[in-house]
Amino acid sequence: MKITNVTLTAMALLTPYLFAGEKGQDNHGKDNHDEAGHKHAAITAGPNGGKIFTSTEPHFEFFVTEDRKLRLTFLDKENKPAPAGDATASAIGGERSAPTKMTFAKVGESLISEKPLPEGKKIPLILQVKSAADADNVTERLTVDLNSCPTCVHLEYACTCGH
Repeated sequence: MKITNVTLTAMALLTPYLFAGEKGQDNHGKDNHDEAGHKHAAITAGPNGGKIFTSTEPHFEFFVTEDRKLRLTFLDKENKPAPAGDATASAIGGERSAPTKMTFAKVGESLISEKPLPEGKKIPLILQVKSAADADNVTERLTVDLNSCPTCVHLEYACTCGH
């Protein structure tokens, strides 16, 4: 009885490997990857070098300034800065035990956080953006990684090389 259970279990576990041969496979692994056959979506930086979010209409750029404040710039169809209009935003980030709550004020065509990001190089952040008075709130959860990307000119949170 024990041998039958062991045999059935082994067969159940090994059966997928018996049929996992090369037949029907497109051999699309990294070793045999043909870049000329297709194109990957390009990652575009915003006009200030920040990360573009497409979850709202109009889209917006998320950028961390030198003084660690957050700058949200709404973009037109050509990814050029557009007026913020009635847009509003808020964010909360940092340690769960002592989170930093941020409100935003309109400065020029952008929304700028009134407080800087908390200390650290990798800050968890929840960003809520409302692109117009009659629009729904959109919530973005991200880790703001302020380390330099080793292969492109941007910080990791806004990296465009897709590594």
